[in-house]
Amino acid sequence: MDLLCPAAIIKGTPGCKVFEILTNGFKVTGVKTSLGVINCEYLVLCAGMWTRTLGVNCLPPFRVPTQPAENGYVITRPVPGLTPSTPLLRDYDACLYVRPYDTGFLVGGFPEKAKPLFTDKMPDYFAFQELPPNWEYFRPVYEEACFRVPILKQVDIHRYSTGPDTFTPDGHWILGETSEIDNLYVAAGMNVNAVQGAGGLGKELADWITTGEPKAYLLPFDIRRFIDFHNNAKFLRERVQEAVGHNYSIRHPLLNEFKTARKSRCSPLYTIQEQAGAVFGERMGFERVLYFDPSKPRDERMDPPKITFGKPEWFENVQEEYAACRERVGLIDMSSFTKFHLKSGELKWLTFCNFCALMMLIAHNCYFMMSPTAQQTRISEWMRRHMPKDGSISMSDVTSMYTVLNIVGPKSKELMSELTRTEMDIAGFTCKKINVGYASEVLVMGFNNTGEPGYSLYIPSEYALHVYTNLLNAGKDYGIRNVGYYALRFLRIEKFIPFWAEELDSHTTPFEVGRGFKVKMQKDYFLGKPALQQQLDQGLKRRLVHFQLENHNPETDLWAWGRESIYRNGQYVGKTTSSGYGFTLGRVICLGFVHNFNERTREPQVVPTEFLTNDAHFEIEIAGKRYPAKASLHAPPIPIISMNGTSNRYTPKARLITHASTPDS
Repeated sequence: MDLLCPAAIIKGTPGCKVFEILTNGFKVTGVKTSLGVINCEYLVLCAGMWTRTLGVNCLPPFRVPTQPAENGYVITRPVPGLTPSTPLLRDYDACLYVRPYDTGFLVGGFPEKAKPLFTDKMPDYFAFQELPPNWEYFRPVYEEACFRVPILKQVDIHRYSTGPDTFTPDGHWILGETSEIDNLYVAAGMNVNAVQGAGGLGKELADWITTGEPKAYLLPFDIRRFIDFHNNAKFLRERVQEAVGHNYSIRHPLLNEFKTARKSRCSPLYTIQEQAGAVFGERMGFERVLYFDPSKPRDERMDPPKITFGKPEWFENVQEEYAACRERVGLIDMSSFTKFHLKSGELKWLTFCNFCALMMLIAHNCYFMMSPTAQQTRISEWMRRHMPKDGSISMSDVTSMYTVLNIVGPKSKELMSELTRTEMDIAGFTCKKINVGYASEVLVMGFNNTGEPGYSLYIPSEYALHVYTNLLNAGKDYGIRNVGYYALRFLRIEKFIPFWAEELDSHTTPFEVGRGFKVKMQKDYFLGKPALQQQLDQGLKRRLVHFQLENHNPETDLWAWGRESIYRNGQYVGKTTSSGYGFTLGRVICLGFVHNFNERTREPQVVPTEFLTNDAHFEIEIAGKRYPAKASLHAPPIPIISMNGTSNRYTPKARLITHASTPDS
């Protein structure tokens, strides 16, 4: 049998011996089954818990980080008084749900420590089968359900069923085109929510295939958010034990850290930072310092920060780090940034519009490119698909070769000049190679990611500890202080600097976030120019806005943390993207996109500047309470001290030209 079709969908429980995916280099060509070959232009793989194994065994292999885990539920005997209108109950504290089923209840939930399944070998077939009952595993969930719904204590259990379900390491679905093989799409890792999501996911995948992109916002589910580390079998076995419970957890926009499978990717400075009081978070498997608290015992610092929706317990620590960056010198380890070397004679086609990255010419025909931590796979895939096929451009991932330190603050120039005995007048978006102590070939760039004066040091990793120690020793006279990512976050939000995966994604244009001046529209051609020109001609239908909360008490009121509703004159106009505390402004700051919805059709219209000023009263809703908010399309005029010791007013245009906006999240 030899079938021809534009697209094939493989679903269900195929078993790894039943078929194989056929490719031609980096593009899917069909599927070989026990009944013959199905040739297709596109392939959608919906093979459930077998999807990862199929990816590992394909040539070339592709990664789908999923792991089956045990999932059970109880069906009770008839419950007196139960009616079809009895509502479904979800208890997020106990991680369980109770819903009517026939004449009784169906009780399900997610134990605090889940049990991974099939860790040695995936079965060839397991459709509609059950696992041997494991009541001790499910008992804590059912006891919590009996406490929440006391009538359960009065009815008998009719049946307890348990079987495998497929989970992902971060609890989000996996969707989209693989980065390794063109035209191969995946829909897997539904985390017990396959039925609820099936219809919408089918439509979005159809749009993705036919138009090149989905219509809905699917960035959190994009398969390109993973690297090889996430597909490691040991990592998946450990992480799924915790990820299953997150299925019903209340996810904080910022304070959402896992405990399992940690300390995998670490900066060379990890140990010395830990001794200095670092509290670590994790992004893309990389340990990153959130803040420093030397007063807290080491074993307490190993746990993720306590989740709170009001003033956080680490507020004072971050305030001191913020002050160091504003007044003296702050030292931030940003080694998790993705880094690439490119060699080429021509890169005119590469622009900011393609993705969020920063590129520097460091030698003849040699470029150094930096991008957000979470962009590692997306950048490499985009470059592979768009680079000339003649080999005139070569690209290599050098993320692990360099340790990155940001030297931030008005005294950073004096410190670096003393330490390097080198003239440190490095203009923004330029770089030079210098020696720091015994370390040679340290690449210093004239910007950092906070909006404050300073530098970024890209240090060959073998020199990292030496340079770090020299900076701390020489910096004592300048009031140097270790700084973490929370301070970086608050600094950039206060200064209206957007970040990837919060304000920026592949659908965001520079004009929508106030970066239009970075785009050289006078060029004859670059990728994306026609679309940008069309947007300029038609007008912007959403705009990123800076909000300062008013009549809000940060000591007693709940804070905004991201995804809060924005109202204009009582009408909903958008959501916040990220929030933080502005220590200079002395209030909670929010960034968010504002839309101008048609009152009748609710379709988005052009958002003129006057929409934000003329008789506009904005509010941000936090947990049901609305707070007045001062709106602006520009960064607030925050006073700063330059590296030359002069006091200046912080103007939006000067900031955008002088300081980098290479976002990281």
